[in-house]
Amino acid sequence: MILKFKKLIFLIIFFLGYSLNSFADNSYFIDFTKVLNNSKSGAEAQLKLKTKFESEFKKFNKLEVSIKKEESDIISQKKTLTAEDYKKKVEVLRAKVADLQKKKKDSIKNLSESRLAAKKSLLKAVNPILKKYMEDNKIRMIIDKKRVVMGDKDLEITDKIITILDKELPSIKLN
Repeated sequence: MILKFKKLIFLIIFFLGYSLNSFADNSYFIDFTKVLNNSKSGAEAQLKLKTKFESEFKKFNKLEVSIKKEESDIISQKKTLTAEDYKKKVEVLRAKVADLQKKKKDSIKNLSESRLAAKKSLLKAVNPILKKYMEDNKIRMIIDKKRVVMGDKDLEITDKIITILDKELPSIKLN
């Protein structure tokens, strides 16, 4: 019984090893993160998004400073104002703070959506390139580098795909 079990295990390992080896002969890997960051269109999109983020950040910082100054002014006027006037000014200030927080949240959401759209657009452009590359080079499988535990550097096709992508998609339109 144990002998039959050992033979069965041996056969399973043998066939599994054989099938994995046949896939490995025609398997390559690609670093999608590198494609997104280092291709011309990906790098340009990231630069535009970074510039937009920095611009929004500066704008919101100015508004925050203005609101803090207004808060200080209101606090310094507390003794000279009536309780009702003070309360009105505080309510107006709270409304400004709430509005600023909403605008900030919306801005971050929009930037995030733009980034996601750019990523999808780039990946959508990469798929036909990968398919054609696979057909031209008789490749059976391309794996994301994140999923590869260990592999020969010669099996990485990232730089080749970036070169093709740079020719076919020099830039991405951002919303």
